[in-house]
Amino acid sequence: MSSASQKSNKKPKNTAIDLIAGGTAGLFEALCCHPLDTIKVRMQLYKKTGLSGAKPPGLIKTGVGIVSNESFFALYKGLTAVVIGIVPKMAIRFSSYEFYKGLFTNKETGKISGPGTFFSGVLAGVTEACLVVNPMEVVKIRLQAQHNSLTDPLQKPKYRSAPHAALLIVKEEGFATLYRGVALTAARQAINQGANFTTYSFLKSRLQDSQNTEVLPTYQTAAIGFISGAIGPFCNNPLDTIKTRMQRETQATTESNFARGVRIGTGLIKESGITAFYKGIIPRVMRVASGQCVVFPVYEFVKGNLYKLVDDPLTA
Repeated sequence: MSSASQKSNKKPKNTAIDLIAGGTAGLFEALCCHPLDTIKVRMQLYKKTGLSGAKPPGLIKTGVGIVSNESFFALYKGLTAVVIGIVPKMAIRFSSYEFYKGLFTNKETGKISGPGTFFSGVLAGVTEACLVVNPMEVVKIRLQAQHNSLTDPLQKPKYRSAPHAALLIVKEEGFATLYRGVALTAARQAINQGANFTTYSFLKSRLQDSQNTEVLPTYQTAAIGFISGAIGPFCNNPLDTIKTRMQRETQATTESNFARGVRIGTGLIKESGITAFYKGIIPRVMRVASGQCVVFPVYEFVKGNLYKLVDDPLTA
């Protein structure tokens, strides 16, 4: 690690600041990027009908179809579920990452190796997946999968809101349904956060060293956030596609999550071949990468100003 990054680590950690900064960053991310996530989910849930040679709709066609058939605000279906989960998710992500990073840090030198950073991100991803992300995504996907028109008051959706969807899912299918696909979600989040934090920390350290500064310009933080966020989806999109199909299913079954995942994965291959596992990859990469492009600058800005406020409230 660089001397600049080590300098920043000397500040005492403040979980409350991580909570506020992470929650604010997550809120901005959701507001900016949720439409891409809705399009990604619809592309992943698309199934061929009619002629076998028909091609699935692409990013733009899917988005235009949602807006024309269901209104512009349909792109924000499931947003409530995301926003409700953003604060605890980001709080858990950043605070658990700092906790795990402390376990891998050399006590004598105060430095952490690249693998240590990677495994800290992996464990942070698993932690957030199990505690917050999976239940939130089950609710979100059920809301996004509804094709009701928001412009027609006579079309009554089954799920009226995120809380209503969560209650109805638990009532009709059991509490365990909120954890359907949790292993896949944990694996996806582990890959994402391992790659995310490792790439971001590496690029940030190099830029700090080359410019001899601790605080990077916002555009540089946004750029390295975009790069770090783009890596994970290419690695784990097959897991995300299977997980999305699994969490959308509403019928009761005695299948284990593993058996259900194998069945869905086999069905995807029969349906469209290997390419079926990369449905929605473009909007997902755009969603995750642009999300990190928003998250890191907002997080760094809010965190930096809150630390200034705590250290010297008169000059902050």
